[in-house]
Amino acid sequence: MATSASQYGGTGTFPGRSGWLGFAGMLGIVLGIFNVIEGFIALFKETYYVTPGGRLLVFDYTTWGWIWLIIGVIQVGVGIGILAGQTWARWSGVALAALAMLGQFAFMAAYPIWSLLCIALSVLIMYGLISAPKGATG
Repeated sequence: MATSASQYGGTGTFPGRSGWLGFAGMLGIVLGIFNVIEGFIALFKETYYVTPGGRLLVFDYTTWGWIWLIIGVIQVGVGIGILAGQTWARWSGVALAALAMLGQFAFMAAYPIWSLLCIALSVLIMYGLISAPKGATG
């Protein structure tokens, strides 16, 4: 016999929980993993990203590899914090998504379509974290 939340006086939703926060937390973890992979590729396979002169706007690929690796690991941790309902993780997630988005603009010379995809994911993360009601948890 199947039971439903309405049989127990509930509406089927959990009060204080936000679907946007859960979505943004999972997307933050996914984007963090993408950034870690991108960092490892830039570190260990220098010929994978090819631009004239072998440099991006500011640094070489080894430096960008370390930058993406560090940002990605922190994003995974913040994504877990978002899913755990931590307020600090919401604001850190917005800041990291904005930082990753700016970094992708600089990295666009190497892989423009991948950078645009990561920028779009960063925008979705920021929207999900900002639009969720205050006090809601993931």
